[in-house]
Amino acid sequence: MSEHKSNTESKMPASAPAAPPQRKDPFQEALKPLSKEEQLKLNLGTRGVRNLPPPRFPDADLAVRAKGIRRPAYKVDILLVNPPTPDGAIWIRSQHRVGRRSRENMIWPQMELAQMAAMLDKDYTVAVIDANAERMSWPEFETKLKELRPRFYLTQVTAPTLTNDMYGAFLARSLGAITMGFGTHVTPMPRETLENFPALDFVLRGEPELTLRELMDTIMVVNGLWKKTEDGKLIKQDGTPADADGHMAHMMRDADPTWMPAWSLESLEEPIADDRMKITYTQLAAIKGLAWRRGSEIVVNFDRPFIRNLDDLPIPRHDLLPYDKYRIPMIKGPYTFIVTSRGCTAGCKYCIKHVSYQYSIRLRTPENIMQELWTLKKLGVKHVHMYADLFTVNRDQVVGLCKLMIEQKIGLTWTCNSRVDYVDEEMLELMAKAGCNLISWGIESANEQILKKAAKGYRMEQAPRALTWARKHGIKNWGYFIIGLPGETVETIRETIDFAKKLPLDVALFHVAAPYPGTPFFFEVLEHNWFRPGTQWEQVDMDKGTVLDYPGLTAEELEYWQKRAFREWAFRPGPILTFLKSINGPEVIKSALEIGIGSVKWALGKKEA
Repeated sequence: MSEHKSNTESKMPASAPAAPPQRKDPFQEALKPLSKEEQLKLNLGTRGVRNLPPPRFPDADLAVRAKGIRRPAYKVDILLVNPPTPDGAIWIRSQHRVGRRSRENMIWPQMELAQMAAMLDKDYTVAVIDANAERMSWPEFETKLKELRPRFYLTQVTAPTLTNDMYGAFLARSLGAITMGFGTHVTPMPRETLENFPALDFVLRGEPELTLRELMDTIMVVNGLWKKTEDGKLIKQDGTPADADGHMAHMMRDADPTWMPAWSLESLEEPIADDRMKITYTQLAAIKGLAWRRGSEIVVNFDRPFIRNLDDLPIPRHDLLPYDKYRIPMIKGPYTFIVTSRGCTAGCKYCIKHVSYQYSIRLRTPENIMQELWTLKKLGVKHVHMYADLFTVNRDQVVGLCKLMIEQKIGLTWTCNSRVDYVDEEMLELMAKAGCNLISWGIESANEQILKKAAKGYRMEQAPRALTWARKHGIKNWGYFIIGLPGETVETIRETIDFAKKLPLDVALFHVAAPYPGTPFFFEVLEHNWFRPGTQWEQVDMDKGTVLDYPGLTAEELEYWQKRAFREWAFRPGPILTFLKSINGPEVIKSALEIGIGSVKWALGKKEA
């Protein structure tokens, strides 16, 4: 027996594993009865409460930094942004104008972004996003922002889109970008903006180009990314000289003979405690046109003098803009803007353009404008809008440009804006021969007393005369009117509606008066307490509604008359026929339908009181 067992064992593998222990069935175990004492023993909640220990929160920051894990590297130096719109609709935004929702479905080119890109692209990697033109949603924009990861982020800011614009700055700031804002809202209200929106690092007041350039160059130097030679020249990371010592320095000194570059200033003070930028208060204080934070204090530096010679500006980088997405009613195919001048001599109290460029006039030469026109022609653009605070502000410039366009046979069509008291028939005839096919006119009111109070100040007969001259030579007329300027009554509104019906207009838009911050109209409204209580800056919008409560006209009444004026003018056979004729191709049918349906809904959206 023992021998047999021994033989059997000798045949078994020496390393045979032991049988696994049999697992208990938890459901069978749960059925076993437990005494009260056993139940209490298993309940961990019967243990006594320990004395309160001191907090010892985990410090992930130190662990991450010890391993050298920081935010990803920047991919572009600067991102220039027209952010997504507040409601996904098309909005008009510009350094010369305000933000407003576009009832007419116009998509305006972002010429300021293209101009600043041209000021930077020799020394920096530059990207541009026009989210409005690209119909980009906020999630899509955030994805693009993470993809580009800019070192600097610059956004345009207007009153009706203020919180919306600051959301973009917040997203960029969360990715480590140095955030900057420019435009018609932050120029007159830098303290209010910086105090309420901490994600915004800097405000560039007035003309942003030179302030932007000096700020960026200074940060690159003080962060050690660019080197400064003993004789003050700047050397980029690739070892080549920066343009800050050449053409840019010429523009800075031409505008301000006392200019000294902020990066050349030495200081013993500690730099700002910010790992994105090691820059001192002394250096920041030297950059004219800049508003910034000194701890909890908002500092607004001296104003930067205007660029004296607009011909010194490089040709804007139109190729960085989605110009195939820009559109304007009654114009077929891609178009874009050309800025022909800055400033306006007219004194209209309600006009926002005086906030940025004021009343001085700076003109580009016709020859310089032609260089840009030919650049656009080579890009395939067939139509341009001569974009200026007032295109016809100088007759010699307009006549000279028209003659060059005719002589050089450039073959572009174009539009422009004008006042009725800044034209004559000979000039309009020449403009038509040079390719002008539409002029937008600021007519505003049919009451001369209202025009005088608003410092518009033309004579009533000049409007029908100028528009008749234009139509005679084949130029279409687009009229802008304002309901609710100081002194307005139901009777004066009625005058304006009747006047608009008699004018030879192809398009008419009726806006409601909006006291944009910084305009003389704004200060007048403050002085007389015409602001509706609880007004938010986003409500100051010439199209969306009004914030004015006059003693004789409430905000609701002004909005009613704005819509009624449009209904009475537009819902007539002549304007309807003009609108149908403007559908000049299958590619514009969708836009035309959107405009038509949107306009009808807007005009009929509020019942008559």
